[in-house]
Amino acid sequence: MFGLDFGSSVLLLMCIVCVCAFEFINGFHDTANAVATVIYTNSMKPWRAVMLSGILNGIGVFVGGTAVAMGIINMLPVETLVDQNMVHSLGMVAAILLTAIFWNLGTWLLSIPASSSHTLVGAIIGVGIAYSLLPGTGEAAVNWHKAGEVGLSLLISPLFGFILALMLLSLLALALKKNASVFKAPEGNTPPPLWIRCILICTCGLVSFSHGSNDGQKGIGLMMLILIGIVPAKFALDDRIAKNEIADRVSVVQRNWEKLESDPSASTLKVVLDKARGPLTLLASLTSATTDLSVRGETPAFEIRKNILLLRNETKHLKDDPKYSNSKSMKSLFESAEALKMHTDYSPTWVIVLIALSLGIGTMIGWKRIVVTIGEKIGKTHLTYAQGASAEIVAASTIAASTYLGLPVSTTHVLSSGIAGAMFASGGVNNLERSMITKILLAWVLTLPVCLTMSGTLFLLFRYMFG
Repeated sequence: MFGLDFGSSVLLLMCIVCVCAFEFINGFHDTANAVATVIYTNSMKPWRAVMLSGILNGIGVFVGGTAVAMGIINMLPVETLVDQNMVHSLGMVAAILLTAIFWNLGTWLLSIPASSSHTLVGAIIGVGIAYSLLPGTGEAAVNWHKAGEVGLSLLISPLFGFILALMLLSLLALALKKNASVFKAPEGNTPPPLWIRCILICTCGLVSFSHGSNDGQKGIGLMMLILIGIVPAKFALDDRIAKNEIADRVSVVQRNWEKLESDPSASTLKVVLDKARGPLTLLASLTSATTDLSVRGETPAFEIRKNILLLRNETKHLKDDPKYSNSKSMKSLFESAEALKMHTDYSPTWVIVLIALSLGIGTMIGWKRIVVTIGEKIGKTHLTYAQGASAEIVAASTIAASTYLGLPVSTTHVLSSGIAGAMFASGGVNNLERSMITKILLAWVLTLPVCLTMSGTLFLLFRYMFG
């Protein structure tokens, strides 16, 4: 497989299976977020709702792009992403995957809605912090800027879901005063009015599609970390793009770098520019006409990837400095360096297919535990048509917006908080099941420290055991 020996091929297959297992668990853990409302309002039969959700989850993976995947990967320190030691790379990914699978399965067994995104972010931060404790790594740790963006997204999304669902239900109450049936719970197995039923089915589909486009990317990101770590010659760069295109883009970066270096106002940037000089010089050499990229060795493809990441990291530091953020030369350098990411931030089609199938099939299995929690145990009264529609509309729009911005968001948190907001709008705090809300909040609070500690400990243990 990919020119590897038998032992490495087996290791690669095991790692791929682990990533698929993570996405499979993610599927049945998060299915409830989409199907609970249509099931509990009698809009769809459970098996039809689950089938629809699974198919749309899989389709969502295909159209979601890679922005969220790269956002997750880039939370790790650059130093870990350019470490060519296969054992180190696998130890890092294994610690993240084992932690995520453990926490997702544990909360599922307890029927507590918990966030796969929150779990993954905690595991990645734990590995980053643990890496910084290794001898000789200096100040390398988590990419705190990216972690801050992701953390803010995960923090705001449940509050956003609660408030928006509350507001939306209140507006519906004003707009549909004459249609009181929308605000009643279903009677027996009677389906809702056709128009509200259509809305509920459409929003179920939108949440499923949005979930696939956002959460599917997390599996893609983990899969790419494994492939690059084990088979760098094949996956370090997107081989669908011609070599001369890399060389052309590197030339543009060189010209912009020279302009900035010769700018008198940028004299104070000398130290940072000198840091960028090394990877830029190597890139120019590695992409020159005399370098043969067709050689199936780990170099130069991995070296090109490594230096692209280092160069982008240094130019980002320059751009983020408020003293130079308005400099035209600085912007040109940053934009030309960022253009190189098209060679490193990608995913092969077969990886997307594998993740889509894992997430879609997982969605159709094991969904009932969390569905019961969301449908029956967040509020004290039965879910009404209006409550279900409000929560689903808020969830679908929030997840879609986050995917567009390249930020991971918790489908579980958004939908659960949306249900809570809708219940609160209908009966105040007395309409909320406090014991279940407490459990969900406790899981939300504990996810980060537990996953951070577990993944960091596993990472250090693997490094100690295997070098």
